[in-house]
Amino acid sequence: MFNKTEKSVDAFWQDYGEKIGETILARSLGQYISGWEEFDSNKWTAVWGLIIATSGGFRFHHFANRNWLESLTGREGSKEKTFFIPKEKIISARFITESNWWKKLLKSSLPQLTITYRDDKDNEQTLFLEVNLISGKNNNSELLAEKLNSLLDIK
Repeated sequence: MFNKTEKSVDAFWQDYGEKIGETILARSLGQYISGWEEFDSNKWTAVWGLIIATSGGFRFHHFANRNWLESLTGREGSKEKTFFIPKEKIISARFITESNWWKKLLKSSLPQLTITYRDDKDNEQTLFLEVNLISGKNNNSELLAEKLNSLLDIK
């Protein structure tokens, strides 16, 4: 049977890939923690968005939104926030999950994706994101680090 939601999700990702001119290799929903200078200097921490491994590198995309309180008061909602790390700048990527069962019970932390990269001044930086393990057939959360590492030109 035809599933409209599934079709619209596939269409969204196809359109997104065409818009940026890259192939989407893996994607998930995640929360930015730290490691991108513009976000850190503007105190844009704990921002949720799409985390995407593409044929060109890594992308984070937070879409503009307005909550119900902002709608009622006429206040402006959050603005669209994005950043891109070209594959040539990525040094490594790791997907880290808590393995101790008792720590999982005591601390509700999401798995982390860490990306070590070179910034515009050629300084080594580390980006930290928490990854939401969304269930479903297109969940590629654990593949993000694998796909990013596969882009690296290791000699």
